[in-house]
Amino acid sequence: MKPLMLHGHERSITQIKYNRDGDLLFSVAKDSTPTVWYSLNGERLGTYDGHSGALWCIDVTLDTRLVLTGSADNTCRLWDCETGRQISVFETKTAVRSCGFASSSELIFITTDKQMGHECEIMMFDMSSGGLVSPIQSTPVTDSRVTAGLWGLDDSLIITGHENGEVRHYNPRTGEKLRTVKKHTKSITNLQLSKDQTMLIAASKDTTAKLFDADTLHHLKTYKTERPVNSATISPIKDHVILGGGQEAMDVTTTTSRVGKFDARFFHLVFEEEIGRVKGHFGPINSLAFHPDGKSYSSGGEDGYVRIHNFDTSYFGFEFEY
Repeated sequence: MKPLMLHGHERSITQIKYNRDGDLLFSVAKDSTPTVWYSLNGERLGTYDGHSGALWCIDVTLDTRLVLTGSADNTCRLWDCETGRQISVFETKTAVRSCGFASSSELIFITTDKQMGHECEIMMFDMSSGGLVSPIQSTPVTDSRVTAGLWGLDDSLIITGHENGEVRHYNPRTGEKLRTVKKHTKSITNLQLSKDQTMLIAASKDTTAKLFDADTLHHLKTYKTERPVNSATISPIKDHVILGGGQEAMDVTTTTSRVGKFDARFFHLVFEEEIGRVKGHFGPINSLAFHPDGKSYSSGGEDGYVRIHNFDTSYFGFEFEY
């Protein structure tokens, strides 16, 4: 499996995201330049210029018309995907940590960090008003900082991951906290839904990733490793999950890549057993994403590279023996 190596960022990757059709791959890094690529051949299509700080999150509408980015420069920006034109910008008090479009593209949520005396907040925006004009609802989160967030099934919920290991449901209209579960012992680093949005996988610094029922937050499965897990993703066509991570970036220079455990690790969704590994990155993997057709996946690392892996034919014939 020879990957396509995409090198358009000067600093470590923070998030990668496919559009719904899977023909485009979006990436953000700590270098302030969101980038979009053709997923088929790795050609860089363009960038969105305007941010002045590290980027933490990116999302794209289902029709690939709009792109949303959140940054440590205390802004969230809305872009025209095709032209790269900035449509609107919303200034926050602290860094924007996560963001997302509702499936209808009419609502947007963003979460901010707890910094400089300001509390962490979850904000909602109505796109019918013409972009990121002013939040229609803002919910302060005083007990534990939001580290990851996404929309739940049918846009009826916002699912958040927190620094204390909790996963929560919030009502996007009222900001009410509906449900909380704490199965992780350390900070949650990434949340992703399955293709049908019924399952949720949470990656954590406690060296595990856990599978939940997205509607009830009932804990289903646990996938164990020996290093912090920075990202986890669920295959849309097979009972597989991929975990990526590695030791903390500050310790990377003192060990080899083999000791650092920077592999992408495949686990069986049901049986929780590891079934394979893919090497490549020279640092921790910070973000993983399956292609919507399940025939490839991409990983973004601390080394600044995005790697697109197309599965060999043997992968699709693989059957787990039990």
